Amino acid sequence: MLPYYTRAWIGLPETESLPRMLWRHNRPMILRVRCPAKINLFLSVGAKDSRNYHPIRTVFQAIGLSDTLVIRNGIERHVVHCDDPSVPPDNTVSKALRLLSEVLPLPPLHVTIEKQIPAESGLGGGSSNGAGMLRAAQRIAGMSIPFGELKGIAEAIGMDVPFFLVGGQAKAEGYGERLVPLPDPLANWIVVARPPIGCSTAVAYQKLDAFVRGWREFSDDDQLYNDFERVAPSESLGLIQQLLGSGAKDALLSGSGSAVFGRFDSQEAAQASAARLESDDMAKVWISRYLTRAESLQIEVA
Repeated sequence: MLPYYTRAWIGLPETESLPRMLWRHNRPMILRVRCPAKINLFLSVGAKDSRNYHPIRTVFQAIGLSDTLVIRNGIERHVVHCDDPSVPPDNTVSKALRLLSEVLPLPPLHVTIEKQIPAESGLGGGSSNGAGMLRAAQRIAGMSIPFGELKGIAEAIGMDVPFFLVGGQAKAEGYGERLVPLPDPLANWIVVARPPIGCSTAVAYQKLDAFVRGWREFSDDDQLYNDFERVAPSESLGLIQQLLGSGAKDALLSGSGSAVFGRFDSQEAAQASAARLESDDMAKVWISRYLTRAESLQIEVA
């Protein structure tokens, strides 16, 4: 049995879930799983290690910009469909289902991914979708996977996936898998802006390796920092300046880019800034806010 706090992180009830009961009796049911984007409030990248990977130090924060998984009873086999044609058929959700089917007694499922989080933006949409499937599958099966095994499955899907089992705000080290959940911070309204170009994570790491730099330690304050700003495209850096010029108290690149975000003290200030950015027609813009841990792990039964 998972400890209480771990069960709470992944949204798993203490007794058999309503979804499992409905599936067991062949009654139609729909699960809607919130899959929030993330921003990185702090991101420091170490040099390549013996595994040829880059260790990181980061602080993740889940935000209101979200994809949604709509999960229905299937017929004979699992089917995964996305409303964004750019998402390949073999994606994080289909991979999660393949791995989960080896450890959980899942009935056939039909999963629709409703996309809002843009790809190649440093916002973690694919990772969040994979984690959403991991959380929902345990509700459907009415049983838990030991957390160590669950975390291993998450890491096999992608290194950011374990964070989305935790949600809220969390500090991460290693390759992003060594997580320490942090208390929910005070509410912050943010504007997320993405230029017309995306950023390949692999290419961003290659560019960063060309710089001689130290490996920055975590900060005790709430000061924003991201090593990838050294190699961010000019379009992203320009949006950071636009956010600061339109009232943001601070602004930063998220992940390896290309999306950036600015933080605001009120929804009204965020709306005013977003309107200015949208009028320039240089970026796609979203108004969002920090999510609490509970909000970022929501699963609704319809």
